[in-house]
Amino acid sequence: MAAQTYLHLHPLRCLPFPLKIQNPQNQSHHFKQKPRNPVVCKLRVAVIGGGPAGSSAAEALATGGIETFLFERSPATAKPCGGAIPLCMLDEFSIPLNLIDRRVTQMRIVSPSNLVVDFGKTLKPHEFIAMLRREVLDSFLRQRAESSGATLLKALVTNLVVPTSTREPYVIHYTMDNCQEQLAVDVIIGADGANSRVAKSIKAGNYTTAIAFQERIKLPEDKMGYYENLAEMYIGNDVSPDFYAWVFPKCDHVAVGTGTVCSKSDIKSLQHAIRARVKPKIKGGKVIKVEAHPIPEHPRPIRVRGRVALVGDAAGYVTKCSGEGIYFAAKSGRICGEAIVKASEGGENMINENDLKREYLRKWDDKYFTTFKFLDVLQKVFYGNNAAREALVELCGDEYVQRMTFDSYLYKNLASGNRWEDAKMVMNTISSLVRCNIMGREVEASAQKILSRVL
Repeated sequence: MAAQTYLHLHPLRCLPFPLKIQNPQNQSHHFKQKPRNPVVCKLRVAVIGGGPAGSSAAEALATGGIETFLFERSPATAKPCGGAIPLCMLDEFSIPLNLIDRRVTQMRIVSPSNLVVDFGKTLKPHEFIAMLRREVLDSFLRQRAESSGATLLKALVTNLVVPTSTREPYVIHYTMDNCQEQLAVDVIIGADGANSRVAKSIKAGNYTTAIAFQERIKLPEDKMGYYENLAEMYIGNDVSPDFYAWVFPKCDHVAVGTGTVCSKSDIKSLQHAIRARVKPKIKGGKVIKVEAHPIPEHPRPIRVRGRVALVGDAAGYVTKCSGEGIYFAAKSGRICGEAIVKASEGGENMINENDLKREYLRKWDDKYFTTFKFLDVLQKVFYGNNAAREALVELCGDEYVQRMTFDSYLYKNLASGNRWEDAKMVMNTISSLVRCNIMGREVEASAQKILSRVL
């Protein structure tokens, strides 16, 4: 009876029985349909982390009739982020246009040798990259989740007690208003970032992280005019040995930053280098904020265990090559929230690990696995050294490459192009790499084989 009556406890009351940590089980992608297991009252779900992933999950849960608690320890702050979102996200997530700081229609990519390519020539009149501040977006998404019925708790989660039985609750220990509290729930969504406490609690495994460092710089009016609708990317060993540096426009300032995996201890010198490369453009600017944050480099080994699911950065959903995470965070949160609603039949039935794997993980992997792997390959090919980066910038000058890139980015689908143009792009890529001394003479011999497969 105790396994059922905990559902009736006040959300901030201690449980009357002790709980122990479960033994982790191996991740599996084989699903078994379970018999329906009705709960005494509505399923209760806690979402830990109030960024785009957590807020989108909480909104989907609350809209679907699930009793939802959204934890966010610092609503007034936000993760350091370039702040670019694709066009499709505005409609898909009903983002108000007044949240957008800048509509970027020009992207400029600068090679190690300062070769400059304008990367927006193929944008259509209605197309742009939306630039916004994370604190503005995150606040909006949290408020929308709250208005949908989620309970927002401005609290720091300090511990998660994992049950030994499939019918016992998870117990969240947290601090709110300087008081120690507890909450018993049926299901947990971990949306608490790269250093996820939820992931540690369920032994989800480690992953490689990069560090992103960013300064927000308020520029004189004439300098800010230069970045009216322009974003810049700089590549080279001086600014990052394995990623890129950026200058992204905001409402009244620019975000200047860089990131790296292999040289975290050198992040400040890398930041100094990007500031040196853009010095004439930001001269007279004043630093108004300095930010740094870890960013995952690949998905965690375990993303679902028991009745706990990880989304967003906690799950490792940041793309290689571009470092994009906002859209994939929000999308993973929504898919996971909707999966719980579906599996529980609107909160009427208990769910289990197989439900989460079937309704959430399988759908996510079917939709985005190829995209993540493709961008991983691109990063390995083009970000390894300066010669490869020169080849990348050279290729970016091709209008077909630009069109395919923007179609894939703006609408979040790997674009399907013209096969003859695809063949030319393959050959141009090989030629650029050969000219930049990245690939040996054996490439020439294999080029025809590659071309024949494409055709």
